[in-house]
Amino acid sequence: MSTSAPMVAAPETAPARPLDFRERPWAPWVMVASDVAALELALLFGYLARRALLPVWPIVLGPPQFFGLAVGVLVFPLAYYLFGLYPGIGLSGVERLRRRLSATLGLFALLLAWDYLVQNKSWSRGVLLVTVGIAILLLPVVDALTRWLLLRAGRWGVPVVVLGAARTGRLVVESLRREAGLGWAPVALLDDDPAKWNTSIAGVPVLGPLSLAGELAARIRVAVVAMPGVGRERLTSLVGELRYPQVIVIPDLFGLQSLWLTAMDLGGVVGLKVQNNLLQRHNRALKRALDVVLGLPLFLASLPLMALCALWIKRVSPGPAFYGQAREGMGRAGIRVWKLRTMHPDAPRMLERYLAEHAEDRRQWERFFKLKNDPRVLPGVGRLLRRTSLDEFPQLWNVLKGEMSLVGPRPFPSYHLDGFRPEFRVLRERVPPGMTGLWQVSSRSDGDLAVQESLDAYYIRNWSLWLDLYLIARTVRAVVFASGAY
Repeated sequence: MSTSAPMVAAPETAPARPLDFRERPWAPWVMVASDVAALELALLFGYLARRALLPVWPIVLGPPQFFGLAVGVLVFPLAYYLFGLYPGIGLSGVERLRRRLSATLGLFALLLAWDYLVQNKSWSRGVLLVTVGIAILLLPVVDALTRWLLLRAGRWGVPVVVLGAARTGRLVVESLRREAGLGWAPVALLDDDPAKWNTSIAGVPVLGPLSLAGELAARIRVAVVAMPGVGRERLTSLVGELRYPQVIVIPDLFGLQSLWLTAMDLGGVVGLKVQNNLLQRHNRALKRALDVVLGLPLFLASLPLMALCALWIKRVSPGPAFYGQAREGMGRAGIRVWKLRTMHPDAPRMLERYLAEHAEDRRQWERFFKLKNDPRVLPGVGRLLRRTSLDEFPQLWNVLKGEMSLVGPRPFPSYHLDGFRPEFRVLRERVPPGMTGLWQVSSRSDGDLAVQESLDAYYIRNWSLWLDLYLIARTVRAVVFASGAY
């Protein structure tokens, strides 16, 4: 893009029309209705669960106790609105989860305090506690489903115009199209380079020069300035001319990844604070506590399933049902990572022979260190376990031992790690490896070394408790739909 040129006049021929995407003011009300329905359903399950315990835990449980709570949960949408969840445009999945759970737990605590201090314990605490447990699981699922349905129908989000159709503008458009859940729908690009007019990027038309920005402001509320190479004076002048309620400026900070990037005022000078969150001791202690609290019940619950899978493996193939691989852990310490065996006992020799005979698959192996049609995998049980990632369940034992975490960079073998840049290896070895991670839920087996490096570095620098909870939820979805795994 010609970033140093002034605004030019519009071309004589009429530019292409922007994509037809309109903001729907009633969409937030659909989200409110779905939240109310989910809350009342959680309360109903809480009431039924408490009634089932009446023979062993008798109390007075009638309509007055239920009605009071049913009315009380109606204040939740107001709190969600104050937390910015309606409509929640521009919020990442992690931030949306953080705000929703914070508001939900805070309001339930207020309801419990109200019952103690004002109503003299007239509500059933059992009903309330069960409702809390169901609500914190049900509400994010209902919210995601509602937004997905609205997105599919083209009824949720706001139109966005992107100023700049060069490399940065392309990255912005492709990112917003890929992450449709943010709710920012790019409908047009503007650029002063005539060669780009009446072309398109990822299906979004380049309408014409930057001077058209004023005309589009009548129907579009968000403008993204994607011209990091433009001079400071030119950028300041351009942003000052824009008459959009929201203007987002993309700075020249490629490679600087941060979910929790914080703007700071340094005596009139704008600064950006970036932290390597997972390198801080108190964050690692909090992460370890989450591993134990979630890992222990998950390990105990998975024992019967692992036993059945082990019997199936023994029936299909001779040899042990469990397989321990030497991997690199935190601080480059050697650890043995356990899995349910999904390959033939002579898998290394089979791989060597296969790659010698299939040049195309050898190139795939050198890039991804995986094969879509791997001859080493056991028929039936092996493919099922790998497709659903159930073969990873024994690693819960590694988590409980402290060798691994539930979420983190995967523990790769040495030949895989040697493909990364040395500086990334230094960053990676300072955190414990994980059973799942950002790479798995984003790309899984489809991500090459460059993608793995980028996503793992992003995770380490931007770790939070909410990010781990979000990735665990995304892992469940990825496993259920078997996306990207082979």
